[in-house]
Amino acid sequence: MTTPPRKRFWFDPRLAIGIVLIAASVAGVFGIVSTADASVQVLAARDDLAPGDRIDDDDLIATSARLADVDLYLLPGDVPDEGLIVTTAVGEGELVALSAVGDTAGSRLASVVVTINGQLPASVGPGSTVDLWAARKQESSSFGAPSVIVSGATVVRIIESEGLVASGDVTTLELLVPRLRVARVLEAVANADALSVIPTSLPLSK
Repeated sequence: MTTPPRKRFWFDPRLAIGIVLIAASVAGVFGIVSTADASVQVLAARDDLAPGDRIDDDDLIATSARLADVDLYLLPGDVPDEGLIVTTAVGEGELVALSAVGDTAGSRLASVVVTINGQLPASVGPGSTVDLWAARKQESSSFGAPSVIVSGATVVRIIESEGLVASGDVTTLELLVPRLRVARVLEAVANADALSVIPTSLPLSK
C-alpha cells in the first residue's frame, strides 16, 4: 500500500508583509482617533486683551487643545451674560486661563489716563506694576513734595502721541487703579499736579 504524500505547508512572505501593513494601519488610525478624543474645546483670545478690558463670547474663539488640567482654563459656556473683566494681559490666540479673568460684579478696578512728566523707566510697559506719585501744583507755579497716591497700579498701555509734533517731555499712560483711588487721581489730573510712575520691582540683571 502506497502512503499518500503529505501536503506541504505553503507560506508566501508577501502575505505576511501585507498582514503586518494592515495591522500597522489599523493601529495608526486607532492612535489618531484616540489623540483626537483626548482634545477638548478651550477658549482663546480673538485679539490682544489688556487688564481692565470687559469681554464676552464675541471676544473669544473656541479651539481644540490637549491639556493636563483643563479646569485651569476658560471653557465654552463659562462666560456669563454680563461678561468678564480681564485681570492679566492675554495675547492674541492665547488660551484664557481662569486666573486671567474676573467677575464684573466683583470688579474693584477702573482705567484712568494720566500724563507723566518725562520719560518712563525702561522696565515700565504694558502689564507692569507701578506706584503713581503726585507733586501738588502750588499757586506760585511751583510744586510741593511728591507722595504716592496709588500703590500697585497696573499699566494697561502706553498711548502714542498724535499730531505733527510729539513732545518727549511727557508720556501718556492708561492705568488700572482701585476704584477707591480714582477720585484722588482725577483730582491730581485736574489740578495739573506733576505725576510720575515708579516700578514696584526692578528687572533682573544678567
